[in-house]
Amino acid sequence: MTRKFNPEGMTPPPFYSHGVEVQAGARMVFVSGQVGVRRDGTVAEDIGAQAAVAIENLTAVLAAAGMTPADIVKSTIYLTDEANFEGFTAAAAPLLVQPPAATTLVYVKALASPSLLVEIEAVAAK
Repeated sequence: MTRKFNPEGMTPPPFYSHGVEVQAGARMVFVSGQVGVRRDGTVAEDIGAQAAVAIENLTAVLAAAGMTPADIVKSTIYLTDEANFEGFTAAAAPLLVQPPAATTLVYVKALASPSLLVEIEAVAAK
């Protein structure tokens, strides 16, 4: 129902696909931005821990819809500091599936709370 691709002649992306095709009839789920807040309400300590918790939360939302991270076709990642890029990718890369979704990464001034360093939203299709 979906096809992730990177056209010939384009620079191969490091952790995303240039395009994702969703075929007609696919069921879609839109996941609100997930952050590094644990179930008990505590915020994970650093960018690596927050990335892992945000992905865990995202995975839980998908599971509630009968989907997995493999069904993500588009994600948007918001980081509050460019210095956190390497820490985010180091923590997130092992948790994300291959081939990856079409992805946009944006640096923002702040998220909903000053303690939050990353937020991830996604669209999944199956």
